[in-house]
Amino acid sequence: MTAQTWTTIADLATALGTLVLAIATFSAIRSANLSARIAQRALLEGMRPVLMPSKRDDAALKVNFGDSKFVLVPGGGAAGEVGGGDGSLGSDDPVYLAVGLRNAGNGIAVLHGWHFYPEWHRDDEHAPLEEFRRQTRDLYIPVGDVGFWQGAFRVASEPQYEAARKVIEAREPWTVELLYGDHEGGQRVISKFTMLARHDSENGWFASVSRHWNIDRPDPR
Repeated sequence: MTAQTWTTIADLATALGTLVLAIATFSAIRSANLSARIAQRALLEGMRPVLMPSKRDDAALKVNFGDSKFVLVPGGGAAGEVGGGDGSLGSDDPVYLAVGLRNAGNGIAVLHGWHFYPEWHRDDEHAPLEEFRRQTRDLYIPVGDVGFWQGAFRVASEPQYEAARKVIEAREPWTVELLYGDHEGGQRVISKFTMLARHDSENGWFASVSRHWNIDRPDPR
């Protein structure tokens, strides 16, 4: 074979080697990226909270609203009361709301906000994020443990004050959507809870959950 033939063979061999190396590098990078995504999913799964109503046999929780007003939230239930505070944070007749919660997820739940409906709200879509009322303080619920959500309409001129007062005093159903996430502020979820009046000696409310929506990741639906 001539020198030119050997040169051509050498060039082809070099090109083939480069191609093989490129394929191997691409496969290694793709595999590394896949492993990184799997590791990230596993990490997020380990931080993901999921809120449910507390169980009937969970201890009752005493919730402080900061104006000398306390409500007692039974296991598996909720509280709704009008008035009783000292008026230091608003009117003399605020509407106080609270729900007993249990964190069934793998990470600490931090409650960010809420949206109230003066009815048994059955819509398949949650309220727009901009319509959620921000919590005045962060509420933390540990993994596998119980906690509570609390909210109040303190001023009679608020748009939903009269509607909220009416359903609580008439002991009609009411719904609240809770916005929460993990302790780093991610993996936000909206969960819808509906309260139905109890007609027994405790005179409280039953709490149930009907829907969860993912905000920062694909929704399963």
